[in-house]
Amino acid sequence: MTKKLTVQDNTQACLSDHVTNTLDTYFKTLDEQQASDVYEMVLTQVEKPMLEYVLLHTEHNQTQAANILGINRNTLKKKMQKYQITS
Repeated sequence: MTKKLTVQDNTQACLSDHVTNTLDTYFKTLDEQQASDVYEMVLTQVEKPMLEYVLLHTEHNQTQAANILGINRNTLKKKMQKYQITS
């Protein structure tokens, strides 16, 4: 059974609704192709803009950004390197 969520008012939508709708669209457009690496695809699509946003919010203060994100500063630096985010 496939559950389809439709968000009528984007101002009231939560992030999980957007992810669900995007995945629904993704799987519909695959046609006969096999899905692969969905987990990594979703993490990349969510993680990079989240890091960029929090860094911008903290005026690129990595210690403060790491605290807001709930991760170690060294982890933040590794993720910044992975996504080629400069401070």
